[in-house]
Amino acid sequence: MPSCPTHLKPVIGIKFDTLQQGISFYENYARVSGFDTRLYSTKKRKSDGKISLKYCVCNKEGFRETPRLQSNCKRKDQ
Repeated sequence: MPSCPTHLKPVIGIKFDTLQQGISFYENYARVSGFDTRLYSTKKRKSDGKISLKYCVCNKEGFRETPRLQSNCKRKDQ
């Protein structure tokens, strides 16, 4: 875990009153710890369509190590 003040470290079970408070907490933690974050995915409740879960990940999360090669092939239906 990165070195930062104890009051900025996330703990299991932490809850926030609003989504924006949670996002701000993790953005601040990342900044102090020396990395950046990005919003990755969102889940909504089926019952009312409200956001129930939002993933905030390291900005390097999920990227390919090597860039995908560009294809010069044309589609058959063109």
